[in-house]
Amino acid sequence: MKHFLDIADFTSEEIQGLLTLATRLKAEQKRGESRPLLKGKVLAMVFQKPSLRTRVSFDMAMRDLAGDALYLSPNEIGLGKRESIADIARVLSGYVQVVMARVFDHQHILELAKWSSVPVINGLSDYNHPCQAMADALTIYEEFGSLKGRNVSYIGDGNNVAVSLMKAVTKLGANFRIANPKGYDMPQGDIELGKEIARENAGSVTLLREPQAAAEGADVIYTDTWTSMGQEEEAKKREAVFPPYQINDDLLKLAKPTAIVMHCLPAHRGQEITDAVADGPQSRLFPQAENRMHAQKAILVDLLLGGDPDDVK
Repeated sequence: MKHFLDIADFTSEEIQGLLTLATRLKAEQKRGESRPLLKGKVLAMVFQKPSLRTRVSFDMAMRDLAGDALYLSPNEIGLGKRESIADIARVLSGYVQVVMARVFDHQHILELAKWSSVPVINGLSDYNHPCQAMADALTIYEEFGSLKGRNVSYIGDGNNVAVSLMKAVTKLGANFRIANPKGYDMPQGDIELGKEIARENAGSVTLLREPQAAAEGADVIYTDTWTSMGQEEEAKKREAVFPPYQINDDLLKLAKPTAIVMHCLPAHRGQEITDAVADGPQSRLFPQAENRMHAQKAILVDLLLGGDPDDVK
Protein backbone atom coordinates (compact mmCIF):
# COMPACT_ATOMS: atom_id res chain seq x y z
CA MET A 1 0.00 0.00 0.00
CA LYS A 2 1.39 3.39 -1.02
CA HIS A 3 1.13 6.13 1.62
CA PHE A 4 2.37 9.72 1.90
CA LEU A 5 4.07 9.86 5.30
CA ASP A 6 7.56 11.30 4.82
CA ILE A 7 9.37 13.10 1.99
CA ALA A 8 12.31 10.74 2.51
CA ASP A 9 10.14 7.82 1.31
CA PHE A 10 10.15 9.22 -2.24
CA THR A 11 12.86 9.52 -4.86
CA SER A 12 13.92 12.85 -6.30
CA GLU A 13 12.22 11.90 -9.54
CA GLU A 14 8.96 11.13 -7.74
CA ILE A 15 9.05 14.47 -5.88
CA GLN A 16 9.69 16.33 -9.14
CA GLY A 17 6.88 14.36 -10.77
CA LEU A 18 4.47 15.47 -8.05
CA LEU A 19 5.51 19.11 -8.60
CA THR A 20 4.98 18.78 -12.34
CA LEU A 21 1.56 17.23 -11.76
CA ALA A 22 0.62 19.91 -9.22
CA THR A 23 1.61 22.63 -11.69
CA ARG A 24 -0.56 21.05 -14.38
CA LEU A 25 -3.57 20.59 -12.10
CA LYS A 26 -3.24 24.16 -10.84
CA ALA A 27 -3.13 25.53 -14.39
CA GLU A 28 -6.23 23.52 -15.31
CA GLN A 29 -8.13 24.90 -12.33
CA LYS A 30 -7.11 28.47 -13.15
CA ARG A 31 -8.44 27.97 -16.68
CA GLY A 32 -11.68 26.52 -15.32
CA GLU A 33 -10.85 23.12 -16.79
CA SER A 34 -10.63 20.94 -13.68
CA ARG A 35 -11.29 17.28 -14.45
CA PRO A 36 -13.40 14.88 -12.34
CA LEU A 37 -10.38 12.68 -11.68
CA LEU A 38 -11.50 11.66 -8.19
CA LYS A 39 -15.20 11.26 -8.84
CA GLY A 40 -16.62 8.68 -6.44
CA LYS A 41 -13.61 8.94 -4.11
CA VAL A 42 -13.96 10.06 -0.48
CA LEU A 43 -11.21 11.39 1.78
CA ALA A 44 -11.59 10.97 5.56
CA MET A 45 -9.89 13.87 7.36
CA VAL A 46 -8.91 12.88 10.91
CA PHE A 47 -7.95 15.79 13.16
CA GLN A 48 -6.31 15.77 16.57
CA LYS A 49 -5.02 19.32 15.98
CA PRO A 50 -7.20 22.08 14.51
CA SER A 51 -6.11 23.75 11.26
CA LEU A 52 -7.38 26.33 8.79
CA ARG A 53 -5.12 25.45 5.86
CA THR A 54 -5.04 21.66 6.22
CA ARG A 55 -8.79 21.27 6.51
CA VAL A 56 -9.83 23.71 3.79
CA SER A 57 -7.06 22.84 1.33
CA PHE A 58 -7.77 19.10 1.45
CA ASP A 59 -11.53 19.63 1.32
CA MET A 60 -11.27 21.95 -1.69
CA ALA A 61 -8.72 19.69 -3.39
CA MET A 62 -11.23 16.83 -3.32
CA ARG A 63 -14.10 19.05 -4.43
CA ASP A 64 -12.12 20.46 -7.34
CA LEU A 65 -11.45 16.94 -8.60
CA ALA A 66 -15.12 15.91 -8.09
CA GLY A 67 -14.42 13.85 -4.98
CA ASP A 68 -15.70 14.38 -1.45
CA ALA A 69 -14.15 14.93 1.97
CA LEU A 70 -15.40 13.94 5.40
CA TYR A 71 -14.20 15.93 8.43
CA LEU A 72 -13.73 14.00 11.67
CA SER A 73 -13.04 16.16 14.73
CA PRO A 74 -10.97 15.11 17.77
CA ASN A 75 -14.16 14.50 19.76
CA GLU A 76 -15.65 12.21 17.13
CA ILE A 77 -12.77 9.74 17.06
CA GLY A 78 -10.47 10.19 20.05
CA LEU A 79 -7.58 8.62 18.14
CA GLY A 80 -5.95 5.97 20.30
CA LYS A 81 -8.13 6.84 23.32
CA ARG A 82 -11.77 5.96 22.77
CA GLU A 83 -10.86 3.32 20.22
CA SER A 84 -7.59 1.72 19.16
CA ILE A 85 -5.80 3.15 16.13
CA ALA A 86 -5.73 -0.29 14.54
CA ASP A 87 -9.52 -0.55 14.78
CA ILE A 88 -10.05 3.01 13.51
CA ALA A 89 -7.81 2.35 10.49
CA ARG A 90 -9.67 -0.82 9.56
CA VAL A 91 -13.10 0.74 10.04
CA LEU A 92 -12.27 3.79 7.93
CA SER A 93 -10.76 1.56 5.23
CA GLY A 94 -14.19 0.04 4.72
CA TYR A 95 -15.86 3.41 4.22
CA VAL A 96 -13.46 5.66 2.29
CA GLN A 97 -10.73 5.49 -0.35
CA VAL A 98 -8.05 7.59 1.39
CA VAL A 99 -7.34 8.90 4.90
CA MET A 100 -5.55 12.09 5.95
CA ALA A 101 -4.62 12.54 9.62
CA ARG A 102 -3.26 15.56 11.49
CA VAL A 103 -1.87 14.35 14.79
CA PHE A 104 0.32 15.19 17.76
CA ASP A 105 2.29 11.94 17.88
CA HIS A 106 3.99 10.69 14.71
CA GLN A 107 3.57 7.13 15.92
CA HIS A 108 -0.18 7.52 15.41
CA ILE A 109 0.36 8.18 11.69
CA LEU A 110 2.59 5.12 11.41
CA GLU A 111 -0.02 3.00 13.18
CA LEU A 112 -2.79 4.22 10.89
CA ALA A 113 -0.71 3.37 7.84
CA LYS A 114 0.20 -0.06 9.25
CA TRP A 115 -3.42 -1.13 9.69
CA SER A 116 -5.10 0.75 6.84
CA SER A 117 -5.94 -0.93 3.55
CA VAL A 118 -6.31 2.48 1.84
CA PRO A 119 -3.63 5.19 1.42
CA VAL A 120 -2.83 7.33 4.45
CA ILE A 121 -1.56 10.92 4.17
CA ASN A 122 0.39 12.62 6.94
CA GLY A 123 -1.32 16.01 7.37
CA LEU A 124 1.15 16.91 10.16
CA SER A 125 2.79 15.20 13.10
CA ASP A 126 5.22 16.28 15.78
CA TYR A 127 8.00 14.80 13.65
CA ASN A 128 7.33 16.17 10.18
CA HIS A 129 4.97 18.00 7.81
CA PRO A 130 5.43 16.54 4.31
CA CYS A 131 2.33 18.12 2.73
CA GLN A 132 3.57 21.56 3.76
CA ALA A 133 6.99 20.79 2.28
CA MET A 134 5.42 19.88 -1.05
CA ALA A 135 3.56 23.20 -1.13
CA ASP A 136 6.82 24.95 -0.23
CA ALA A 137 8.74 23.21 -3.01
CA LEU A 138 5.95 24.05 -5.47
CA THR A 139 6.12 27.73 -4.49
CA ILE A 140 9.90 27.86 -4.98
CA TYR A 141 9.60 25.90 -8.24
CA GLU A 142 7.04 28.37 -9.60
CA GLU A 143 9.21 31.33 -8.60
CA PHE A 144 12.56 30.19 -9.98
CA GLY A 145 11.77 27.41 -12.47
CA SER A 146 14.03 24.98 -10.60
CA LEU A 147 15.38 24.39 -7.11
CA LYS A 148 18.81 23.25 -8.30
CA GLY A 149 21.51 25.42 -6.75
CA ARG A 150 19.05 27.68 -4.94
CA ASN A 151 19.88 28.76 -1.40
CA VAL A 152 16.94 28.00 0.87
CA SER A 153 17.49 29.47 4.34
CA TYR A 154 15.29 28.47 7.26
CA ILE A 155 15.60 30.75 10.29
CA GLY A 156 14.07 29.67 13.60
CA ASP A 157 13.17 26.51 15.49
CA GLY A 158 14.44 23.22 14.02
CA ASN A 159 10.93 21.78 14.13
CA ASN A 160 8.79 19.42 12.05
CA VAL A 161 8.41 21.98 9.26
CA ALA A 162 12.17 22.47 9.04
CA VAL A 163 12.76 18.71 8.85
CA SER A 164 10.39 18.21 5.90
CA LEU A 165 11.53 21.37 4.11
CA MET A 166 15.15 20.23 4.30
CA LYS A 167 14.30 16.84 2.80
CA ALA A 168 12.17 18.29 0.01
CA VAL A 169 14.55 20.99 -1.20
CA THR A 170 17.66 18.80 -1.01
CA LYS A 171 15.85 16.07 -2.97
CA LEU A 172 15.55 18.73 -5.68
CA GLY A 173 19.18 19.90 -5.57
CA ALA A 174 18.92 23.01 -3.40
CA ASN A 175 21.31 24.20 -0.71
CA PHE A 176 19.53 24.14 2.65
CA ARG A 177 20.72 26.34 5.48
CA ILE A 178 19.25 26.53 8.93
CA ALA A 179 20.04 29.10 11.63
CA ASN A 180 18.58 28.33 15.04
CA PRO A 181 19.49 28.88 18.70
CA LYS A 182 21.45 26.25 20.57
CA GLY A 183 19.08 23.69 22.03
CA TYR A 184 16.56 24.05 19.20
CA ASP A 185 18.31 21.92 16.57
CA MET A 186 16.68 19.45 14.21
CA PRO A 187 17.12 15.81 15.32
CA GLN A 188 20.67 14.62 14.61
CA GLY A 189 19.45 11.63 12.63
CA ASP A 190 17.51 13.88 10.28
CA ILE A 191 20.47 16.22 9.86
CA GLU A 192 22.60 13.27 8.75
CA LEU A 193 19.85 12.05 6.43
CA GLY A 194 19.49 15.55 4.97
CA LYS A 195 23.22 15.71 4.28
CA GLU A 196 23.07 12.32 2.58
CA ILE A 197 20.13 13.39 0.39
CA ALA A 198 21.96 16.60 -0.46
CA ARG A 199 25.12 14.74 -1.51
CA GLU A 200 23.07 12.52 -3.81
CA ASN A 201 21.49 15.53 -5.51
CA ALA A 202 24.38 18.03 -5.70
CA GLY A 203 22.98 20.17 -2.87
CA SER A 204 24.15 20.89 0.65
CA VAL A 205 23.01 21.22 4.26
CA THR A 206 24.61 23.93 6.41
CA LEU A 207 23.98 24.35 10.13
CA LEU A 208 24.36 27.86 11.55
CA ARG A 209 23.65 29.84 14.69
CA GLU A 210 23.70 33.36 13.23
CA PRO A 211 20.59 34.31 11.24
CA GLN A 212 22.62 36.89 9.29
CA ALA A 213 24.90 34.13 7.98
CA ALA A 214 21.89 32.14 6.78
CA ALA A 215 20.28 35.17 5.14
CA GLU A 216 23.41 36.19 3.23
CA GLY A 217 22.83 35.49 -0.48
CA ALA A 218 19.65 33.52 0.13
CA ASP A 219 17.08 32.90 -2.61
CA VAL A 220 14.46 31.91 -0.04
CA ILE A 221 14.11 32.98 3.57
CA TYR A 222 11.69 30.79 5.50
CA THR A 223 10.44 31.00 9.06
CA ASP A 224 7.82 29.49 11.33
CA THR A 225 6.27 30.23 14.70
CA TRP A 226 8.63 30.10 17.68
CA THR A 227 6.17 28.01 19.70
CA SER A 228 4.33 25.20 17.96
CA MET A 229 1.02 23.68 19.02
CA GLY A 230 1.60 21.48 22.04
CA GLN A 231 4.56 23.58 23.27
CA GLU A 232 2.52 26.27 24.99
CA GLU A 233 4.23 25.70 28.35
CA GLU A 234 7.53 26.71 26.69
CA ALA A 235 6.17 29.94 25.18
CA LYS A 236 7.74 32.41 27.63
CA LYS A 237 11.12 30.70 27.48
CA ARG A 238 11.05 30.66 23.68
CA GLU A 239 9.97 34.30 23.47
CA ALA A 240 13.14 35.20 25.38
CA VAL A 241 15.41 33.14 23.10
CA PHE A 242 14.15 33.73 19.56
CA PRO A 243 13.88 37.54 18.99
CA PRO A 244 17.30 37.69 17.25
CA TYR A 245 15.86 35.26 14.67
CA GLN A 246 13.03 37.56 13.57
CA ILE A 247 12.62 38.06 9.81
CA ASN A 248 12.65 41.83 9.34
CA ASP A 249 13.79 44.38 6.76
CA ASP A 250 17.36 44.43 8.02
CA LEU A 251 17.73 40.67 7.70
CA LEU A 252 16.01 40.57 4.32
CA LYS A 253 18.49 43.10 2.91
CA LEU A 254 21.22 40.47 3.28
CA ALA A 255 19.44 38.10 0.90
CA LYS A 256 19.48 38.37 -2.89
CA PRO A 257 17.33 41.20 -4.30
CA THR A 258 15.18 38.52 -5.97
CA ALA A 259 14.73 36.53 -2.74
CA ILE A 260 11.29 35.49 -1.55
CA VAL A 261 10.02 35.15 2.01
CA MET A 262 7.99 32.14 3.13
CA HIS A 263 6.09 31.10 6.26
CA CYS A 264 3.86 28.03 6.68
CA LEU A 265 1.34 30.06 8.77
CA PRO A 266 -0.24 30.85 11.12
CA ALA A 267 2.15 33.77 11.65
CA HIS A 268 2.67 35.56 14.94
CA ARG A 269 3.31 38.97 13.49
CA GLY A 270 5.78 41.03 15.46
CA GLN A 271 7.49 37.87 16.69
CA GLU A 272 9.08 35.64 14.03
CA ILE A 273 8.16 38.02 11.19
CA THR A 274 7.28 41.71 10.90
CA ASP A 275 4.23 43.10 9.14
CA ALA A 276 6.50 44.96 6.72
CA VAL A 277 8.05 41.71 5.49
CA ALA A 278 4.92 39.53 5.66
CA ASP A 279 2.97 42.05 3.58
CA GLY A 280 5.90 43.26 1.48
CA PRO A 281 6.70 42.69 -2.20
CA GLN A 282 9.01 39.74 -1.50
CA SER A 283 6.44 37.86 0.58
CA ARG A 284 4.97 34.68 -0.87
CA LEU A 285 3.04 33.71 2.27
CA PHE A 286 -0.37 33.57 0.63
CA PRO A 287 0.53 31.98 -2.73
CA GLN A 288 2.38 29.43 -0.57
CA ALA A 289 -0.79 28.81 1.46
CA GLU A 290 -2.84 28.39 -1.73
CA ASN A 291 -0.29 25.90 -3.01
CA ARG A 292 -1.19 23.55 -0.16
CA MET A 293 -4.34 22.75 -2.15
CA HIS A 294 -2.57 22.24 -5.47
CA ALA A 295 0.27 20.15 -4.05
CA GLN A 296 -2.23 17.99 -2.19
CA LYS A 297 -4.28 17.47 -5.33
CA ALA A 298 -1.18 15.97 -6.91
CA ILE A 299 -0.60 13.74 -3.87
CA LEU A 300 -4.22 12.55 -3.89
CA VAL A 301 -4.24 11.86 -7.63
CA ASP A 302 -0.95 9.98 -7.40
CA LEU A 303 -2.12 7.83 -4.49
CA LEU A 304 -5.60 7.10 -5.81
CA LEU A 305 -4.96 6.76 -9.54
CA GLY A 306 -1.46 5.33 -9.38
CA GLY A 307 -0.29 6.94 -12.58
CA ASP A 308 -0.55 9.82 -15.02
CA PRO A 309 -4.07 11.31 -14.85
CA ASP A 310 -3.97 11.74 -18.64
CA ASP A 311 -4.30 7.96 -18.84
CA VAL A 312 -7.64 8.14 -17.00
CA LYS A 313 -10.64 8.39 -19.32
